[in-house]
Amino acid sequence: MTSKSTKKALSGFKNEVATELGVPFSNYNGDLSSKQCGSVGGEMVKRMVEQYENGLQ
Repeated sequence: MTSKSTKKALSGFKNEVATELGVPFSNYNGDLSSKQCGSVGGEMVKRMVEQYENGLQ
């Protein structure tokens, strides 16, 4: 994956997780609380770790 495609994939993943959590992400997120942003980031990390662990089995 190139850097550009990696950024695009992570952005899509972030938006997918945010939508599932009901966090209204946009290009400007200055109106979101740190709790909302943290919940999206935390869920992203959780899912990436799960995918990695599943790949090891």
